[in-house]
Amino acid sequence: MLKFSNHIEIPDAQIEIRAIRAQGAGGQNVNKVSNAVHLRFDIKSSSLPPECQQRLLSIGGHHISSDGVVIIKAQSYRSLEQNREDALQRLHHLIKRALMQRKTRHATKPTRASRERRLESKSKRSQVKMLRRNRDE
Repeated sequence: MLKFSNHIEIPDAQIEIRAIRAQGAGGQNVNKVSNAVHLRFDIKSSSLPPECQQRLLSIGGHHISSDGVVIIKAQSYRSLEQNREDALQRLHHLIKRALMQRKTRHATKPTRASRERRLESKSKRSQVKMLRRNRDE
């Protein structure tokens, strides 16, 4: 069970984990042993709050299929258990990002001093360029 807070948790039944064969080099062992992990998590049928589901669908990126399923493939480690933990950790991180609400940005006006500094720097730059001009023209 993945737990995020006192009232938000995901039971193991909602996370599907399958052992698959890892890709790439690994000698003879790679052909015999299924030590990579394929994790699937259906967002829409999960127990996450609806606003969290929407944020997860928007920030998921390449991990989310068109039908709203998070797909994570973990094959970094040689043991099945380490790859399983890695996949669960990546899912936990992804959902934790979706649970955080971004602060709304309030537009502010520039201060009087900052406007004056900006105009001052523009006039100084103008002076520098004016002094560089060829006076014969």
